[in-house]
Amino acid sequence: MHPYNRSRFLLARWSIYTILILTYMLVFFHRMAPAVISADLMKAFNTSGAALGSLAAMYFYIYTAMQIPAGVLADTLGARATITAGNLVAGGGSILFGLSESFFAVSAGRALVGLGVSVVFVGLFKSNSVWFRERNFGLISGLTLLLGNIGAIASAGPLAGVLRTYSWRYVFVALGLVTIALAVLTFAFVRNRPEDIGFPSMREIDGKASHPPRQQHWWGDLKSVVKTGAAWPVLWVDMGMVGGMLAFVGLWAIPFLRDVHGLGRSSAAIYTTTALAGFAVGSMLFGWFSDRMGRRKPVILAGTLLYTLACLILAYAPWKPGPAGLALFALLGFGTGGFIVTFANAKEVVAPALSGMAVGLVNTGLFFGAAVMQPLFGWAMDLAWDGRIVNGLRVYSAGDYHSGFLFMLTFAALSVVGASRIRETNCRNITVEN
Repeated sequence: MHPYNRSRFLLARWSIYTILILTYMLVFFHRMAPAVISADLMKAFNTSGAALGSLAAMYFYIYTAMQIPAGVLADTLGARATITAGNLVAGGGSILFGLSESFFAVSAGRALVGLGVSVVFVGLFKSNSVWFRERNFGLISGLTLLLGNIGAIASAGPLAGVLRTYSWRYVFVALGLVTIALAVLTFAFVRNRPEDIGFPSMREIDGKASHPPRQQHWWGDLKSVVKTGAAWPVLWVDMGMVGGMLAFVGLWAIPFLRDVHGLGRSSAAIYTTTALAGFAVGSMLFGWFSDRMGRRKPVILAGTLLYTLACLILAYAPWKPGPAGLALFALLGFGTGGFIVTFANAKEVVAPALSGMAVGLVNTGLFFGAAVMQPLFGWAMDLAWDGRIVNGLRVYSAGDYHSGFLFMLTFAALSVVGASRIRETNCRNITVEN
């Protein structure tokens, strides 16, 4: 075992983790907030369902395109530089979003937010991969999603409460200023590796040789990750399951509960909050159970099956708001939480030095799914819409929403197929001797 000051090491590790997790909470807030302010945006910019879907999905378009570049940046420049720059861009985008007076400007603000936050998740997971032990990666990944989802939960019920007093514009300007403050903290305190501040690597602490660094230009490394066939099935899982869930809960769930079940914004937000809480708890438990079980594939497959069951009930069962409805939304989120194990699986089928690129590749599928699903859901509803408008808002029927649910079910089936084709790693990197 390599000698080191354990107390100083733990202080450094958890300080870095805390700063990055606070940033990640804001990533989730920005991702899910359009569901709560959907009516405000439709009124402010006089948009259709498809246009609102495109505005909300602007975040996902940019985020999707940036995931592989984010992986390259995480593996080359490290988490400190990439997340500092990302926070500065996202902070400026949030301020622009709040101050915009035109649909073009608000879309540009949303795009800048997506660009800025696109590097946070991959950078955070890259940081986790070097500051925590490999055998605990599923658990720490689950904890990361659990804490990150606090931001998503805040974007539902708590945001609805804040909007009773403050305009959505003030909220997003304030968020921009907080994000810029986090950029300063990231630059000041975050470090890419334990070795950067005089500590041994995690493997050296355990008496093992450190993993070898990257051996070639990043382009060659990226090509080797993309050519790794075992990395692709988990991409289909995240595209079909998490993409569908984020599209629904992050935009269309509240309008659905309003139009079909007659709930107000605050009451409807309780259901999306419940789904996000289920997602957070599911991520933690699935990650912990995978590490404890020593398996990846059966845990991921179980998550996709639970999620698909929830989608079927949502689309076809005669459920109503109340305890049954809350349980359904909790199941939807909980099943989706199984996705967290896909990142552990992805990093275990490529060389350890390329974990950022592997996570970025898999995350591309997740956000591509959401980017496609949000406007697709709205487009399907617009096709069946009967033209009814109440208080300046389009009102959709249960049949209109059912058209969107059919796309969700198709995506859910894709996730099950992907899960069934995952390569089992037994919770260890299969490319190196352990």
